[in-house]
Amino acid sequence: MKNMSLRSHLRFHTALQLSLALESAEETLIGGQAVLEGVMMRSPHAWGIAIRKPDGELAIHSEPLDRPSQKSPWKGWPIIRGIVTLGTAMTLGFKALRYSADVAMEDEKTASGEMLEMNGWVAGFNIALSLGFFIFMYKFLPFAAARSLRHWAHQTSNSALFALVEGIIRLAIFISFMWLTSRWSDIRRVYQYHGAEHKTVFAFEGKDPLTAANVQRYSTYHPRCGTSFLMTVMIISIGVYALVPVHGFWMGFASRILLLPLIAGGSYEIIRYAARKRSSLFAMMTAPGLWLQRITTQPPDDTQVECAIVALNHAMEIEQRQGGELVIA
Repeated sequence: MKNMSLRSHLRFHTALQLSLALESAEETLIGGQAVLEGVMMRSPHAWGIAIRKPDGELAIHSEPLDRPSQKSPWKGWPIIRGIVTLGTAMTLGFKALRYSADVAMEDEKTASGEMLEMNGWVAGFNIALSLGFFIFMYKFLPFAAARSLRHWAHQTSNSALFALVEGIIRLAIFISFMWLTSRWSDIRRVYQYHGAEHKTVFAFEGKDPLTAANVQRYSTYHPRCGTSFLMTVMIISIGVYALVPVHGFWMGFASRILLLPLIAGGSYEIIRYAARKRSSLFAMMTAPGLWLQRITTQPPDDTQVECAIVALNHAMEIEQRQGGELVIA
């Protein structure tokens, strides 16, 4: 992204690291992601994005979207579908975030106003950077910190206790990062757009006319959210890692990486079920994520809600033309 100021770079990459917490991914349901000064909304067969430009006007873009499970039925199998959906959501989330950054930089827009294309290696590098940050912050650091405690607390050699200490450290890092980013006004606005996305999804699921007044009546806390997903991943990790004996630093760390897809797939199934059965026992596992949304979602104003509504309307226009299946949670 040439000609970006240092602040713009920092804002983009901070939002990129937060993208897993800001997106809701489910290929048969309505979801979306907060981006820089706007919202991306996704339906099963389309996505739309609306960004508030510096002059107050909206930049809007929408495209059809393929469902991986329709091309390859095995990608719709339990556990596997979670991994596939997460990968698809990350790719689409980066594309939407890049578009929002381009709109915010008027000098990078083409004369025709069309969305700027990104090189494949640039997209790959940034997605790899985001994954690397996640692994370093939430896998390597907690594991290394828990290992270092063994010198002072030999009880942590027990696999279950070690996993519990590691999990507490991981949660502390995650919550601290979310709270610290919320203190930055630019990212706080992203959290407001996150709230607008949730409110709009709730209104759509409630079959309410999508007006700012109607949407504003709904909660900013939604169970089908990336924040809830990540919290569920971290909670399940404690139980899974408790079953894995730790023999050596690098072998123990490698086990954390190798088990991550399985944990992510299982967490997806829990979030998926809890979103449909909100009075179930599994829904209790998503409660910490809903609590954390007090940080990652903030009350939006009507102009921010407008972005979410416009993005969803444009996605639904394509969805209706595609004639796809749409499930209401």
